[in-house]
Amino acid sequence: MSPESDHPVEYFFNTRTKMVEKGRQSSWEHLMGPYPTAEEAAGALEIAKHRTESWDDDDDRWRNES
Repeated sequence: MSPESDHPVEYFFNTRTKMVEKGRQSSWEHLMGPYPTAEEAAGALEIAKHRTESWDDDDDRWRNES
């Protein structure tokens, strides 16, 4: 078994090029991920948007409970 097959393939979204990369090909400064599939990596910005909105809602609830 080769060392490459010991590790699952990871996909990254490059925020500079707006492209999905198979494996880490660019500087970490431009990458979001890793994601298990290219499709999930392609949706990285949408995933981040939903997480941010959820955290903002949590913050609002926390402030209103204080």
